[in-house]
Amino acid sequence: MKKHIKKILTCTLALLMAFVLAGCQSSPEKTPSEQSMTIEHLKGTAVINGEVNKAAVFDFGFLDTMKVMGIDTELALPISSLPNYLSEYKNAVNAGGIKEPDLEALYTFQPDVIVISGRQSDYYDELSKIAPTVYVEVNAETYLEDVKKNTEIAAKIFNAEDAANKAIQDLEAQVEEAKTTVGSTDQKALILLTNDGNISAYGAGSRFGLIHDLLGIPTADSTITVSTHGQSVNYEYIAKINPDILYVVDRTQIVGGTTTTNTTLDNDLVKQTKAYQNQQIISLTPDYWYLSSGGLLSVSEMIKEATAPFK
Repeated sequence: MKKHIKKILTCTLALLMAFVLAGCQSSPEKTPSEQSMTIEHLKGTAVINGEVNKAAVFDFGFLDTMKVMGIDTELALPISSLPNYLSEYKNAVNAGGIKEPDLEALYTFQPDVIVISGRQSDYYDELSKIAPTVYVEVNAETYLEDVKKNTEIAAKIFNAEDAANKAIQDLEAQVEEAKTTVGSTDQKALILLTNDGNISAYGAGSRFGLIHDLLGIPTADSTITVSTHGQSVNYEYIAKINPDILYVVDRTQIVGGTTTTNTTLDNDLVKQTKAYQNQQIISLTPDYWYLSSGGLLSVSEMIKEATAPFK
């Protein structure tokens, strides 16, 4: 009987040892942060292996979205162009210029991912050799959808889906509220960008077109040529169009110069417009509209500025 029991114990012990050995030899199951992720974007596919602890971000709208979502990671940024409202990131690693990334600095930084947009598009192939590179953009025709898509990309990269879902819901609610505020207005708007004394007009379908395309504010001139740099115009044009609302972005505040919007628009023909006479010349914050368009915070502030004449 004792021999029988001893034999059973021996067999049981052998089986337990076999299971232990098998467990030691098998590969441990990967956690979500250790698995690879694939990001599809307009320039291709980025495959990111493992958790992202270091990121080089050249699109300030994307950085803005990271801020809203509470994403905290080691960063490399084009510091010299950093918008004032994102100054908390001024101590990040300097990644070069907004249009000319410092490739050597990026090699040294060794990011887990690089995020770029139109200003750096020519460097996509070179940057992709350093780290998986994701290209983001916001188009006038699909503005809100692109903002949401970029938010979802940030959520996927940094494992922040809950924050993204809430942020998207908040933005959608704000857009609907803004549309209600604007209503079926017959006030027509003209968008201008001033640059050290020069004036360009933008309309529907342009980089500032969410005023018309997303919020439904009528355009004062439906024939404006859509281009990155806008349509060059003069004082006679502004007087002829005679908008009810004049939205103005002062590029000089961003790139420098001697002639500000106030000086540029201090003109007798501009003073004849309904916008001037009704105190409806609205200064738009260039940090939001020119540098960081497409971020969760910037878009929220842009909507507030655009709807100000209707409140």
